[in-house]
Amino acid sequence: MQIRVFDRECGIDDSRIDADAEVIRERVREYEAGERTTFDFEIDYLDGFTGDVMRAMERIPSGETRTYGEIAADLETAPIAVGQACGRNPVPVVVPCHRIVGADSLTGYAGGLDLKRRLLEHEGAVIPGEP
Repeated sequence: MQIRVFDRECGIDDSRIDADAEVIRERVREYEAGERTTFDFEIDYLDGFTGDVMRAMERIPSGETRTYGEIAADLETAPIAVGQACGRNPVPVVVPCHRIVGADSLTGYAGGLDLKRRLLEHEGAVIPGEP
């Protein structure tokens, strides 16, 4: 399904979320309005390494970031593998892959760097490489 967040379209696989499409859209609107910082959905994580990275993403509090290297160290893998797993996240925004950044820059995001920056600004996170 497509959701709209901060005037941008973002695709998510709603079959991985234990809620109907209207509830998902309502929770995203609440997030966008600043009424929520987390989502209380049951998520059907992908199997294997990507699921492990998704769980690590969910543990990052709103307003904070972690680098690909930090997540990689926690999972005993390489930063590039973490980045690839982030790109396979089927439920962006809900499972906050936007909170994983490069050591000195935002770096990739399936929804585009403008949306990643907007999500992080909305949460009050420090954006690497920016004043």
